[in-house]
Amino acid sequence: MEEKEKKKNKKQKHQHPSDQTCKQAASNFSFKRSSEVKGLKFGGQLIVKSFTIRRARPIEVMKLLDFPPLLNKPNTSNNSNRLPFPSTTAFLPTNFTILAHHAWHTLTLGLGTKKSKVVLFVFETETMKLAMDRLWPTEIPLGEVNKKLIKGLKGCEMARFKFRKGCITFYIYAVRSGGKMGFSCADELRSILQSVVALKDFLDHTAMLAMPNQRSLSYCCPPVAMAH
Repeated sequence: MEEKEKKKNKKQKHQHPSDQTCKQAASNFSFKRSSEVKGLKFGGQLIVKSFTIRRARPIEVMKLLDFPPLLNKPNTSNNSNRLPFPSTTAFLPTNFTILAHHAWHTLTLGLGTKKSKVVLFVFETETMKLAMDRLWPTEIPLGEVNKKLIKGLKGCEMARFKFRKGCITFYIYAVRSGGKMGFSCADELRSILQSVVALKDFLDHTAMLAMPNQRSLSYCCPPVAMAH
């Protein structure tokens, strides 16, 4: 009996961390002051801090998350010309960063990291997102993200989520005004977390270059139609 109980406990402990994070996020958001929240991690490879990320277009966010396209939607006043994730700002690796990762990996004979970082900020309102988009640069070195984008949000509280998907590490931050209770864009945040958890691992982040003949950022040869 004792051996069976031990096996059950081991199975519970080995639950996938991404699943645990998504379940916790769905029920409770742990917000901290922006000065206290964890930022991006670089390990010992400081050269990565000089690599840049750029602000993504809304359609790029949908492709990155493999979100189903808005096809055959009724043209009503509520959803006309409206893309999902209206309160989210995302930053993707620039073409330079992707190529630099490969060059660094080659020059170090495989010791240099090939992993890129994607950063998403989910704001409590569209108004807050638009205000930050006006203040934030469209392109920024990874080494300045913690200071200028995360710690720089004074008077705000943030909840941080981190997912590793192959050679891409996702950092997701929920942002609200300090002292507030709850999170008004919880549904949007939950949808993003679920989409990231459902993604397959990125085996080669050159797919992030999004060449014109690519239909998806996460799959090389996706089917023409997919059921979700």
